[in-house]
Amino acid sequence: MAVPGTAPAAAVSRVDRRKARTRSALIQAAQGLLAAGRTDVSIQEITERADVGFGSFYNHFASKAELFHEAVLAALDTHVALLDTLTAHLRDPAEVFALSFRLTGRLQRVQPQLTRVMLSTGTSLLLADTGMPAQARRHIRAAAEQGRFDIADADVALAWVGGALLGLLQLLDARPELDAAALTDATAERVLLMLGLKRRDAVALASRPLPALPRG
Repeated sequence: MAVPGTAPAAAVSRVDRRKARTRSALIQAAQGLLAAGRTDVSIQEITERADVGFGSFYNHFASKAELFHEAVLAALDTHVALLDTLTAHLRDPAEVFALSFRLTGRLQRVQPQLTRVMLSTGTSLLLADTGMPAQARRHIRAAAEQGRFDIADADVALAWVGGALLGLLQLLDARPELDAAALTDATAERVLLMLGLKRRDAVALASRPLPALPRG
């Protein structure tokens, strides 16, 4: 029996699901706008794009800036979850880093909107303490602790490799005729050498077979 003055559990669950769908729709709409480079839009346009009521916006976000920030974080979380799944079987942090770098370059071709959302923040993305930057920093630090990478500061190393990766993604987005796989692997090899890996190992890690990326 329900406690007087409270809604039945099923009703609460329906409300929660509806709120979650609305929030998700707003975030997806914001990601589409970020990918298109359109952030100077009205809240009305955002809610219309999300197909939700105008008043529902403020039930979830205090401002457009907050929404766009959350949209970027959601994209980073999606990217990290994908890489964690595809690298879960690996134990060498240097190999995990190399595979993640190579998959991220290829991701631009199969999930361009996701990479455009990440690119929308520019190099400030590298300062994030969550998502892809945090994951990469963790792998770099672990590889250094095991003697695989020769670096003094993981944050500095992340600036090096992050700049290379963001530049690569921007180039691939602008030049659809380029061979994303070949260019990404060549860049990964150079990045691994920059991190102090021996050439033989860098070549090997930059050329190993990769799992398939999901599209869409």
